[in-house]
Amino acid sequence: MKHLPSKQELMIAGQRLCYTLAGEGEGPVIVLINGSGGPLEAWYKLYPQIAQLGSRVLAYDRPGVGGSAKPTTPQTGAAAVALLRGLLGALALPGPYLLLGHSFGGLHANLFARLHSEEVMGVVLLEATAPADVGSMREHQTAAQRAVNRLLNLFSRPDPNDEVSQERQTVAQIAAAPPFPAVPLRVITGAKTLPGWMTSAAALDLRRRHQQGLLALSPQGVQLLAERSGHFPQMSEPALVIEALRQVLAQGQG
Repeated sequence: MKHLPSKQELMIAGQRLCYTLAGEGEGPVIVLINGSGGPLEAWYKLYPQIAQLGSRVLAYDRPGVGGSAKPTTPQTGAAAVALLRGLLGALALPGPYLLLGHSFGGLHANLFARLHSEEVMGVVLLEATAPADVGSMREHQTAAQRAVNRLLNLFSRPDPNDEVSQERQTVAQIAAAPPFPAVPLRVITGAKTLPGWMTSAAALDLRRRHQQGLLALSPQGVQLLAERSGHFPQMSEPALVIEALRQVLAQGQG
């Protein structure tokens, strides 16, 4: 992780947040939005290339993750978006932004773009959670998945304020928000799947359809298949993620 920028901290609305800032240039600020429970270190393979796109690059840990303090209030999507905008403002990073949301962070990128469309020039959804995934995917869990989840719950009780505990409210906030803006959009989907005993055919089909739903959010949407990747293309195919960012920057500035 030698190329990862040094971490810093700021208090935003009473919440201590850990973040990194890299890159130079006048291009749109690139905002990296982690998956649930994923620290900012998960982006390390994108560096130093991402910092050479002519833009500032912000990565940060949401409350309760990595170097950030535990959440002091329920982390609904709206709360997460407000906290991120507070961080961007405190760092004097002006929009419009290019949002890159991985997994659960895709819900936050989705809601940010709807609530503050004038502040968003483009979005990359990386193996992103679709609103329709929430709840429906659990219905298709295999016996092995349910057993693993029960075991995890025995050793780690969820924080009632954490974002996963608020996921249904976040989906409701997305449904109530304005339409997704017609901005450049890339949907990166991992082509590799889990073994059959870990995921059902019905779940895989549902996931594919939900990814197509994300693609349809914008008339400027393009899907990119990460052929060698599962859920973490930023680790297995970082060059593809960089290329998606480069495409959105070029399209938005063209």
